[in-house]
Amino acid sequence: MRTNLTRTNLTRTAVLGAVLAVSALVPQALAHDRVAGAAPERSPGVALGTCEAGRLCLWKKPDFTGARQTFELSDTDIDSCVPLPKGSDAQSLANRTGRPVTTYQSAECAETGEFETYPGGGTWTPRSPYQVRAFKIWEN
Repeated sequence: MRTNLTRTNLTRTAVLGAVLAVSALVPQALAHDRVAGAAPERSPGVALGTCEAGRLCLWKKPDFTGARQTFELSDTDIDSCVPLPKGSDAQSLANRTGRPVTTYQSAECAETGEFETYPGGGTWTPRSPYQVRAFKIWEN
């Protein structure tokens, strides 16, 4: 009888240890998926803003809030600096143009300030690291 009881306790201990080991790995696997970019990057609790295919959308405030400006390839010069209207800037953006877009801190697209290039396949940026004042849409 004692042998069966010992064997049962060992089996329970082994099963409990396996469950604990697996549960410890699950949060690490989920964190890896977030880092690997399985989904568009976004702040916790932030919904993606509305931006139709073929457009560059810029929002005045972070997290796709505030006034939205949209730009299309049909009315934007490729490889040219496009300053935002005087006195306006953007703090979040979505690039759905299908082409790379560089945003600039400088209204003249000067590379002495901050700038960043975003791929055109559907890049969503809830918080730009600087206030965007101009952009360039590049030829593929």
